[in-house]
Amino acid sequence: MSDIRHSLLRRDALSAAKEVLYHLDIFFSSQLQSASLPLGDKGPVELLEEFVFQVPKERGAQPKRLNSLQELQLLEIMCNYFQEQSKDSVRQIIFSSLFSPQGNKADDSRMALLGKLVSMAVAVCRVPVLECAASWLQRTPVLYCVRLARALVDDYCCLVPGSVHTLKQILSASPRFCCQFITAVTALYDLSSDDLVPPLDLLEVTVSWIFEDPRLMLLTFLNTPIAASLPIGFLELTPLTGLIRWCVKAPLAYKRKRKAALPNGHASSKVTKDAVVPDRDPQLLYSKLHLSVLHGLVMLQAHLSEKSLYGRLGLVLFDHMVPLVEDLGRLADELNPLNASQEIELALDRLAQALQVAMASGALLCTRDDLRTLCSRLPHNNLLQLVISGPVQPSPHTALPPGFYPHIHTPPLGYGAVPAHPAAHPALPGHPGHAFLSGMTFPFRPIR
Repeated sequence: MSDIRHSLLRRDALSAAKEVLYHLDIFFSSQLQSASLPLGDKGPVELLEEFVFQVPKERGAQPKRLNSLQELQLLEIMCNYFQEQSKDSVRQIIFSSLFSPQGNKADDSRMALLGKLVSMAVAVCRVPVLECAASWLQRTPVLYCVRLARALVDDYCCLVPGSVHTLKQILSASPRFCCQFITAVTALYDLSSDDLVPPLDLLEVTVSWIFEDPRLMLLTFLNTPIAASLPIGFLELTPLTGLIRWCVKAPLAYKRKRKAALPNGHASSKVTKDAVVPDRDPQLLYSKLHLSVLHGLVMLQAHLSEKSLYGRLGLVLFDHMVPLVEDLGRLADELNPLNASQEIELALDRLAQALQVAMASGALLCTRDDLRTLCSRLPHNNLLQLVISGPVQPSPHTALPPGFYPHIHTPPLGYGAVPAHPAAHPALPGHPGHAFLSGMTFPFRPIR
């Protein structure tokens, strides 16, 4: 690599960067063919850092800076390289060599250039770059994934009005990238503060993707070899947990946001009269998203059973439900229950539905005792009480098919059956007892 470096030093910045890609293409192609890739060889990475990211090799030397035009030309060179390289394995290893964090001072330049490259790939629909970015998101620590997600959200959802339509159109080009992008943005925007509520454009494009085909959420899981244990500190295999968090916390997060925007915490006539475009009403979008997430969870059961992972692999981790429930409890306490009763009820209904369907589909592995302990400090909610009370125990003589989940729940202890119809109407047959509805401590209400 030293001879290559000396020849590159005599070239201008753009020519040197292009030459580096050419030499690395030859180097890695030959190594992949001989199946003897030197894992400890730092030469290629050092060349990239010096001639692509402009990080000087000599200590104390001032870093070189590309002007805006040169940077745009460099991005075009890289886009064209990945587009023209026909071997996916070579593309992936070059992309990884370029943008895998090394824990050094070149990482800031590396991440800045990556954000601009992927943003350009979205704009001009360069599928090979998007596919490489999807793989990068899957094998890179979440700390860096959310930085890329933020760069793309800034470019397409915040800075230029109307540019979100360009982002929306890439679903047909690279569904795999869209799945990973959703997973990254749900890790970034956790609704823990007003600044971390998803922008409306981002919410709209996410809902449009998933509502069209809920299986998009499962794409990475379906195309990934399952390891014995998932790595810690990386994005999850699906965005299900993050999307559940969005749907459950959204009613209270938006209530908190509106409350903070008012001087006394009370609604004004101007605020209440502001018109909302129906198609862009955040609460309607979150309702559609919640429905799509439930559909995705239902679909998941068949895939887990097909891979012989039903009851063995939890894609919605109980450990991630704990902070969600704690945040929900804090938000309910923070907001005046008298002024936010509808929002609290909606959030708890969505939590109950998500827990129920996730357990039934095999995505959430926990016991009813775990749920009761976890939800014990939440405000009372009829549907949540039904979920944590558990299903009726089947008769020992009744065989149930694998994966069957009975959706009828046991009554609280001590409740008896409703007696038969009084004898005052002898012409009417006696009605069988309904153990569940007898002695209910809360009024029955249909599930909304």
